[in-house]
Amino acid sequence: MASIKDVAGQAGVSVATVSRVLNDHPSVSADARARVLAAVESLGYRRNAVARSLRTDQTHTLGLVISDVMNPYFTELARSVEEEARALGYSVIIGNADERPDLQDHHVRNLLDRRIDGLLVSPTDGGSPLMLDAVRAGTPMVFVDRWIPGVEVPVVRADGLEAVRDLVAHLHGLGHRRLAIIAGPAATTTGQERVTAFREALHAYGLDLPEVYIGQGDFQAASGRRVTEGFLDLPEPPEAVFAADNLMALGALDAIRARGLRVPEDIALAAFDDIPWFVHTDPPITAIAQPTGELGRAAVRALVDRIEGRIPESVTLPARLVVRRSCGEPALQEQPAQSPARRSQS
Repeated sequence: MASIKDVAGQAGVSVATVSRVLNDHPSVSADARARVLAAVESLGYRRNAVARSLRTDQTHTLGLVISDVMNPYFTELARSVEEEARALGYSVIIGNADERPDLQDHHVRNLLDRRIDGLLVSPTDGGSPLMLDAVRAGTPMVFVDRWIPGVEVPVVRADGLEAVRDLVAHLHGLGHRRLAIIAGPAATTTGQERVTAFREALHAYGLDLPEVYIGQGDFQAASGRRVTEGFLDLPEPPEAVFAADNLMALGALDAIRARGLRVPEDIALAAFDDIPWFVHTDPPITAIAQPTGELGRAAVRALVDRIEGRIPESVTLPARLVVRRSCGEPALQEQPAQSPARRSQS
């Protein structure tokens, strides 16, 4: 396999320059950077970096690559990961992908070069060659929250299916019939899963999900605002909007208020991923809560099992509907409505 010296030779630069390029150091000229990256690709040095992560000595360090550190959900997840890792004798290095596959790969590469013992990742896409190389090379890895279908890596996640059904039942019980969704990126498993669950829950009540009521977001606030503006411009706007992520819900709230409209009097709003801020908005936002702390702790335990030679199992925990007052609920809500499937089981 190619070495860093091979890359330097082909690019016509020093080994130190190659190292600086691989670590995104700003002191390297654009020309030298381009030559080094071309040599890396040509020689397959990326795979060599993955191979170097395989070793017998341990550093007692874990890598965590999260999708967006600005998202309170991932902030809480990172905190629980760090706390559990510390309790088990490991430290954590965190990389923020900012919902960008290229930044995800940058952090994965750097973490492997730092000789971490194992890697926790919430993938931003369907799987880059670098990520798949790392899996094939045997790097201890666990996917958390999101996953890459078909890749044999333990997954620790929440199952929001029943919670989405309960939300639709709740909205239907309040009289809402025109329901729309601000979807997450189609390249992510959570983006796909939440749209599918929402559509199937609507069908249980004989309701359709027209394409004009599906807005493509990116799990960030600006997209929630943009999509909601589009919904409000429709000849027949939705009566309720379900944002498949907390930041998109805040963006939706901004768009609604910018039109001089009120929640829930003019339009209802609900979100996936409950956050502490939602109890302080006016009105407090009805949301689906994930057991974030438990997910982070379970992910660390699964990864440490893998590192220490035990066989880890995937973990799926239930999400739950938290009813507040953003969908037209009465001031005192005794019990949220249940989906038809749950009623049939009781």
